[in-house]
Amino acid sequence: MTLTAVMGAVLAVSLTACSDGVGSWGTLGMPVKKGSEQAGVMQSLWNGAWIAALATGVVVWGLILWACLFHRKRRNSGPELPPQVRYNLPIEILYTVVPVIMVAVFFYFTARDETEITKVTGTAPVKVKVEGFQWSWRFTTAYQGKTAVAAGVPVDLAKQSLQTPQGPQLVLPQGSEVEFDLESPDVIHSFWVPGFLFKQDVMPGVHNRFQLKTLNESGVFFGRCAELCGQDHSRMLFSVKLVPQAEFDQYIAAQAGSAQ
Repeated sequence: MTLTAVMGAVLAVSLTACSDGVGSWGTLGMPVKKGSEQAGVMQSLWNGAWIAALATGVVVWGLILWACLFHRKRRNSGPELPPQVRYNLPIEILYTVVPVIMVAVFFYFTARDETEITKVTGTAPVKVKVEGFQWSWRFTTAYQGKTAVAAGVPVDLAKQSLQTPQGPQLVLPQGSEVEFDLESPDVIHSFWVPGFLFKQDVMPGVHNRFQLKTLNESGVFFGRCAELCGQDHSRMLFSVKLVPQAEFDQYIAAQAGSAQ
C-alpha cells in the first residue's frame, strides 16, 4: 500500500467522524462540545494516551530505522555476521524494565481517572432513573420531592437531524450534580451520550450507577444505545438538554403538575 493510499484512508476515516461535533483534530476525534466536568478528565486521559503511544512509536520506529541503516549487510562484506547481542544482559534488563514501567504509569493514570469518573457520593440533588427497553428510553427525574417522566418510542430515522432531535429528551440543570440509576427490563442496552465522553451498560438484574456534574452551559446533546440490542437498536435515540436552574425548576413543576 502506497503512502498516498494510507493518507487517503486516514482522511476518509477522519471526515466520516465529523458529524455531531466529532472529528476535531484538537480533541483527537472526541466530541468538541462537552456537557460534563468528567468529560474533561476523559479528554485529558485520551490525549495522554495518544501522546504516550506516539512517543513509544517514535522510539520503536527510530530503533528499526537505526538497525536498518547501520546494521544492514553491505555488498562484498563477506559471510561474516555482525556482532551478536543475544545474551547481552544489560539490554535484556532494559527491554524488560522499561515496558514494566510504562505499563505501571498507564495503569496509574487510568485507575486514578476511572476512580474519579465512577465515584458516586449519593448526595446529588438530581437523580435520574434510566430505563432502556426495546427500543427506546424512559427517564424519571427526581428533584426536591417532585418527579418528571420522559418516555419515547423508536425514532423515525428519516426525520432525525442535528437541528431537530427525535426521541425522549432528558432535561438537566446546568452546573448540578446528577446521579444516574440504570435499569433494563429485557436485554442489555448501553446508555451513551458522546458529549459526556462516558457510557455504561443498562443490564437486566444489574443496578449500575454513575454520577456527573453538568457544565454551566446551555446545549442539547445527542444520545443513543451503544449495545446491539435487537432489530430496532439504531432507533434508540434520545437527547439531553442542559438549561439554567430557573428553567429546570419550571420544567419540573410543570411536569409534576401534569403527572398529578
